[in-house]
Amino acid sequence: MRAQPALSAAPESVAALFSPLRVGAIEVGNRIVMAPLTRNRAAAGNVPSPLAATYYTQRASAGLLIAEATQICPEGQGYIATPGIHSAAQIAGWKAVTDAVHAAGGRIVLQLWHVGRISHTSLQPGGVAPVAPSAIAAQAKTFTAEGLVDVSAPRALRLDEIPALVQTYATAARNAIAAGFDGVEVHAANGYLIDQFLRDGSNQRTDAYGGPIEHRARLLVEVTAAVAAAIGADRVGVRLSPAASFNDVHDSAPQPLFAYAVQQLDALRIAYVHVIEGETGGTRDVDFDFAALRRRFRGTWMVNNGYDRASAAAAINTGAADLVAFGRLFIANPDLVRRLRENTALNALDASTLYGGDAHGYTDYPALD
Repeated sequence: MRAQPALSAAPESVAALFSPLRVGAIEVGNRIVMAPLTRNRAAAGNVPSPLAATYYTQRASAGLLIAEATQICPEGQGYIATPGIHSAAQIAGWKAVTDAVHAAGGRIVLQLWHVGRISHTSLQPGGVAPVAPSAIAAQAKTFTAEGLVDVSAPRALRLDEIPALVQTYATAARNAIAAGFDGVEVHAANGYLIDQFLRDGSNQRTDAYGGPIEHRARLLVEVTAAVAAAIGADRVGVRLSPAASFNDVHDSAPQPLFAYAVQQLDALRIAYVHVIEGETGGTRDVDFDFAALRRRFRGTWMVNNGYDRASAAAAINTGAADLVAFGRLFIANPDLVRRLRENTALNALDASTLYGGDAHGYTDYPALD
């Protein structure tokens, strides 16, 4: 079934966007979510900078903020100046962010990230090869101190290393709660480590984590279960990108693969699933039945990719989604919730300031007032 663009909503129906909802243990004031957005502005030690507290607090009117992808361990880093959640300084840096967001009435969760093979030896401790399900190099690039470069060839994770990796996710989740986050989102999308295990194009293992769908989904299920055990399933979300080829991932049969994955996530009774509909940041016109996935999950369903005011309201009104995540619109419009409510003009995005830099293009986009 080919996915269709979301339908437009009648003007009087947009009120659904601004209705409250309980997402697991988290009460949100509206259905508008700020998507996780890598900005490459972490300070020394991959600690969130003081500007991050301003950036997220400016956007605290979102029903839920999903903080940018944050590496669970040093080996999980794939880009320069991205924050972590594995050191005391990083936890303290994030605590300043969450305190400010909560003081502004917001709710915020942290996206837990391990990039797998989308990394470079210059970013890895000791300059070693990054890890992946299989020793297959991605046709992709990353940002290092030298600029945009090809990612490095990875080594395959040994079977005896996987239990420790699973527990690293659980430790990162506990660190996130210690840093004041309301919950976490396990990043299993966009061609990063868990997504690499899911797809048969990047996972050619012959052990318990490769081969049939049930084996390739094992890491996703084990990580999510461990994170849920660490902080409570009602504070856990998972992000998936079933139809995306971002970072050189592909699968021979994505529909049954992700149907199984969502069914397993449903059994864990996590708070939400966050689905990128189509290519990440690109077309929604893909050959995939997203509605079939939605029917397999009893928790909160969050959608993402190219939504505007009308299509977001239509998704809520029709039951296609419970929450709608916005990315670049939130970068340029810190008061996006108000702008959507009042149907006012939106600030234009300066794409040259997306990655790296200072306050310009980060905390200086104007609000309506």
